[in-house]
Amino acid sequence: MRLHRLAVTAFGPFAGREEIDFDALAGAGIFLLHGPTGAGKTSVLDAVCYALYNGVPGARQGGPLRSDHAPADTPTEVELEFTVGGRRLRVTRRPAQQRPKKRGTGTTEDKAVSLLAEWGESGEWKALSRSHQEIGEEVGQLLGMTREQFCQVVLLPQGDFARFLRADAEARARLLGRLFDTRRFAEVEERLARLRREAGEAVAAGDERLISLAHRMAQAAGGLADVALPEVAAGEPGLTAAVLAYAALARSTARELREAAALAARTADRAHVHAEAQLAEVRELARLQQEYAAARRRREQARALRPEYERVRADLDRARAADAVVPALELRQAADGEHRAAAYADSRTRAQLPPTAGQESAERLAAREREVREALGSLTAARGAETRRSALDGELAALQRESDAAQGELAEAAQWLEGWEARRAVLQQRADSAQAAAMRAEQLTARLEGAERTLRAARRRDSLTGEEAAAHSALLLAREAAAAARERWLDRKERRLLGVAAELAAALRPGAPCPVCGSAEHPAPAALAGDHVDRDTEDRALADHRAAEARREEAGQRLRSVREALAAAVAEAAQAPAAELEAERATLDEQLTAARGEAAGALAARAALEAAEAQYERRLAQRQDGERRAAARTSRREALQAERATLDAQLAAARGEAPTVAARATQLTYQCRLLEDAAAAAREAELTALRLKEADARLADAAFRAGFDTPAAAVEAVRDRAAQARLQHRLDAWQREEAADEDTLADHATARAAEQPPADLAAGGAALDAATKRLRPRAAAAAQARARTSELDRLSREAAAEVRRIAPLRARYEQIARLAFLAAGTSADNERKMRLESYVLAARLEQVAAVASVRLRRMSAGRFTLVHSDDRAGRGRWGLGLRVVDAWTGSEREASTLSGGESFFASLALALGLADVVTQEAGGVRLDTLFIDEGFGSLDEESLEEVLDVLDSLRESDRAVGIVSHVPDLRRRIPTQLHVAKTPSGSTVRHRTAGE
Repeated sequence: MRLHRLAVTAFGPFAGREEIDFDALAGAGIFLLHGPTGAGKTSVLDAVCYALYNGVPGARQGGPLRSDHAPADTPTEVELEFTVGGRRLRVTRRPAQQRPKKRGTGTTEDKAVSLLAEWGESGEWKALSRSHQEIGEEVGQLLGMTREQFCQVVLLPQGDFARFLRADAEARARLLGRLFDTRRFAEVEERLARLRREAGEAVAAGDERLISLAHRMAQAAGGLADVALPEVAAGEPGLTAAVLAYAALARSTARELREAAALAARTADRAHVHAEAQLAEVRELARLQQEYAAARRRREQARALRPEYERVRADLDRARAADAVVPALELRQAADGEHRAAAYADSRTRAQLPPTAGQESAERLAAREREVREALGSLTAARGAETRRSALDGELAALQRESDAAQGELAEAAQWLEGWEARRAVLQQRADSAQAAAMRAEQLTARLEGAERTLRAARRRDSLTGEEAAAHSALLLAREAAAAARERWLDRKERRLLGVAAELAAALRPGAPCPVCGSAEHPAPAALAGDHVDRDTEDRALADHRAAEARREEAGQRLRSVREALAAAVAEAAQAPAAELEAERATLDEQLTAARGEAAGALAARAALEAAEAQYERRLAQRQDGERRAAARTSRREALQAERATLDAQLAAARGEAPTVAARATQLTYQCRLLEDAAAAAREAELTALRLKEADARLADAAFRAGFDTPAAAVEAVRDRAAQARLQHRLDAWQREEAADEDTLADHATARAAEQPPADLAAGGAALDAATKRLRPRAAAAAQARARTSELDRLSREAAAEVRRIAPLRARYEQIARLAFLAAGTSADNERKMRLESYVLAARLEQVAAVASVRLRRMSAGRFTLVHSDDRAGRGRWGLGLRVVDAWTGSEREASTLSGGESFFASLALALGLADVVTQEAGGVRLDTLFIDEGFGSLDEESLEEVLDVLDSLRESDRAVGIVSHVPDLRRRIPTQLHVAKTPSGSTVRHRTAGE
């Protein structure tokens, strides 16, 4: 991944828009990112991380992103262009932020915005997504790293890796676990432990069920002799065999007891069957004797009821003869009802007619009805004329109302049109004045903006003039201090070089070889002088010299910045006094306020003029239309009045004595309906009288033919079907009972039973009860023995099935337990007691050490090499040890024994190695832009050259390395720089290349 361009607006310490061209910086391979403390060097890297992952690194996550220096109306935004996987992308992020409302006072919140675009073959940016989630997934898939991994491998915090170098195993495990995301291996450990617990619980549950089955078998066996439940517990090796053996013994004993109980029950059952058979014979004899006695009693009762039987039979015969008369009787009853109803309707309708028409025949009433209907038909034309007469009155009234309303509107329109010209002239003059004022306001606005810029420049010029003198004085003092510090350092360095022989002599030991000549004899070692300077004193003088140089460089930078700003201010404001420019600006401001106030009504004046012109057109058209409508109404009124007079003459003849034609038609319609109803009722009464007479004749004939003397006798003998069925049922019941009694008395078995002594039911019942009492306990014992045997068989089958089910569970538990204990480091097979996650981390650390050693050997001139150790660090983890091999001595030692510069070598090599391994682990995404943070101050000139050579080798693989440092010497060695400067109004960035 290569960075191309970064633009930040109102982000962190940057108040305005700042752009960083990483392509220009990366051209030299190595560039320096420097600036005073708090200027915003880290914020540049935060912006890169925020653009890619919508969040800033580590501890700064959750803090405010918006710059406190930015104006309220400037939105916070980060835009990053980069190339990854052959695609050039641009991602834009805006966090949720408050902004001033466009209308009114107060603020409102803008939602967070994320935009992703890709540079296409057409040479234009093509939008890809606006979704936070989609952009996050796309960037994550392309980079193949989490935010924490990216921050660790792109920004190499040397101080963090120096601590990592000296950290214990647990601290190293935490960092490596985050970078290589070994949570899945820890989850494997947890899953194996969980599976072991679950498998153990399943086996224990199976053992508990097996023990429960054994107890249930003991309960089912009851008190069987020589059958005792063995003492077994869950998890014991002999549990399965003990339970199965107990089940076999209980089953065999129960089966023997079942056979003995079954034999006793069968003997008692045969005796019980014999007693039941004897009791059944006694009961049958008693039944036959009772049936014979009952039949004799019923035959005597039937002989006494013979007259009643004959009477019922006669009634049934008469009712069946009367069935032939029923149709004629029903016809006569229906004819009588119809005649009564028709006679009542005839009398009711005649009562509504005039007295003269109340006695007329049906034919005469129908003739009168036709006469009235003809008169009613002649009124049809008159009713239409009357309706039209009412409509004419409504039209004339409506015409009058329209005419009255139109007169008022015409008068109002004429009055308004008379004052139109004067009103138009006033509105036109007001609109022209407002337009002229608006043009003056635009001109004054431009002049006022120019005056304000000039005034601000003049104020900056006056302020920077004093700052320039102060900055110049500060630079002179810094130069003097830097020169003095350099002299002190050179003096101490020279004095130390003069006494270096004495330093070496002080370290000599008798018999030990001299590090200079190699001799084991030291005849005349040099002695330390009184003014000798040791290495610590020289280092402090060098540090003071470098600090003084940094202050001198900072003072010079400050003077150059002030002079640049002063030159820009003088170029814009010249030498005009600020007070004069302030007065000019105030005058223009007053003129602009007056012009804006006058121009404020321009839009309203133009709108009023246009509205008045539109109203004039409407009023003029209204008057012309009103005059045309008035003429049409006059013509229409005259025609309607003539038509109304003609209709009045026609209606007077048609109404007669009625007030209206409709009232006359209502009278005739009512008379017609009365006559029609009366004629129909009279005809119906005559017809029903004839049908009643015919029905009487048919009824008399039917009664005679059925054998009745009179119709009344036939009517009296009539019975419905249900009554006849009841009579027939009584006769049939008498006949059946009589026949059954005769059969019973004639039966040979019944007669013979009646001749025997009475049956003794009590003796037979007592014999059966005695047999039953003997059978019940034996049958219960046999049933209990069968149930016990069946229950033991069932429980034995369940126990055998449970044993078969537990066997694979127990085997699986043993397999999973071995794996779980091995992964957790508690198994005897795991010699180093190393957990699975620690094993993976150890492998990753071994890779990192191997890659880091390549660069460490180069930076240390082949002296140091990092090696991985599997030894356990104290009580910590196994396999996360890290040691240093010193080629000068050939021995391994702890990393904590390295000096400050040596620790920098090792930690920088470790950081670069870890970046390479993490990048490979994350999917092989190449990182073409790296940043290294601080740590260079601990190096001497020779070591610094070695480190820069290693970093320069990264450039050979087309990588760009950004060094974040305060070391002044790096500013001379690295010409391509990104300088972050801080001011009271916010920080700014500036690119510097070789030659500037």
